[in-house]
Amino acid sequence: MVNYLIEHCAPTLAGIKTANLFGYRFASRGTLQRDVRAANAILNPKGVFVEILRVGKRAQILVYRLSRLAADLAREATREFLGAYGYRTNSIDGCIARLKERFLSGREFPHEVGLFLGFPLPDVVGFIRHKGRNSKCAGCWQVYHDEREAEKLFAKYRHCKTVYSRVFLRGRPIARMVVAG
Repeated sequence: MVNYLIEHCAPTLAGIKTANLFGYRFASRGTLQRDVRAANAILNPKGVFVEILRVGKRAQILVYRLSRLAADLAREATREFLGAYGYRTNSIDGCIARLKERFLSGREFPHEVGLFLGFPLPDVVGFIRHKGRNSKCAGCWQVYHDEREAEKLFAKYRHCKTVYSRVFLRGRPIARMVVAG
């Protein structure tokens, strides 16, 4: 799982992004659980957590910084928006439990996951409203609001991934790469 964390979650590990989501191929559910427990043993002391949102042929894995996610979800406009999707609690555990329910229901993809990933509310709302079409630009997400700021963030995230990949390939253990927060 460490390779996946470096490849897909470097900005979260570096403390510059709230969370990342990735699909994870696993041999068995037991292996998946063991991999997640091992990752959490390394990451939790630094304030980073790994959650399985859904298991199918691949597991959908959320890696998040607790402090950043708490701050993001505490915003009044975010709470109001999530309330329309059945999020009735302000607790992180409760919100993640609801997100898991939404992933598992299979009726529709829970696009509000963007808020858990640190995407700007206007972009999440724009994506849902326009059904993923007519964005100003796209990178880590589709942008409907502040294109210039999004492009700066996308470049910052790409650079972070490049640096983390390089350092990891040179042998630095992931435990030494995670910024405490």
